[in-house]
Amino acid sequence: MPEPEKQVTIIVNGTPHKWPKGEITYAEVVTLEVPDYLSHPEITYSVKYTNGHGNKPAGILAPGGSVRVKEGMVFSVSETGQS
Repeated sequence: MPEPEKQVTIIVNGTPHKWPKGEITYAEVVTLEVPDYLSHPEITYSVKYTNGHGNKPAGILAPGGSVRVKEGMVFSVSETGQS
């Protein structure tokens, strides 16, 4: 039998979400907060994180980027103005 996939709990704008251990992309984080995100590519979001891994415990997740998740990691997603 395959081993069950390990999951961690991440927090996105105050809401806990279970996520498979590994990486999460910008689009996946935004979609957890804004479920119809992919239907509105004209809207951009700022994604910041804290409580990450030791070498980069806090930062900004840019569109197209990804970050390794860990238990209790906190993400903040906010809509940015159109540039």
